[in-house]
Amino acid sequence: MRRVVVGVSGTLGNRAVLHRGAAEARVHDAELWTVMAWQAPGGELGSRSACNVSSLAACRAAAVERLREVLDEAFGKKGPGVTLAGLTVRATPGAALVDTARAGDDLLVVGSGSRSPLRRLVRPSVARYCLAHAACPVLIVPPSPLEAELDAVHRRNLWHLPLDTRELAS
Repeated sequence: MRRVVVGVSGTLGNRAVLHRGAAEARVHDAELWTVMAWQAPGGELGSRSACNVSSLAACRAAAVERLREVLDEAFGKKGPGVTLAGLTVRATPGAALVDTARAGDDLLVVGSGSRSPLRRLVRPSVARYCLAHAACPVLIVPPSPLEAELDAVHRRNLWHLPLDTRELAS
């Protein structure tokens, strides 16, 4: 195995995916490639005019900065313990990951994400896209159980529901 390619989104659950990718890279003595996909505001049609060149550069710069922040939050100053490469790619997340991990000896690591019925309608699954189109093995990391509990707390706070103290005792 020469590379472990990890999809980076900047979400809370993405930290587990990054750490699993780094662990796989250490075990297989491979490089860790992190990929953050970004798209132009308004999609491809919105980026075709010449006046949007500066906004495309700003979007790319924001993606680069966000990738740096995510990697710093995940690994700190000591790094992941393997050779690390960070890429920002202008594409949909699935296409960016599959295109980057195109060699048969790569390993593609993605998170399964939260797949509520509403999210399935709004956003397609990156993990499913990668499974269907990747030329290399794909490792899908499930969300942490703590992430589901945190989502429940956020929903309760959003709807201003009272806290049931019996939940704290268990």
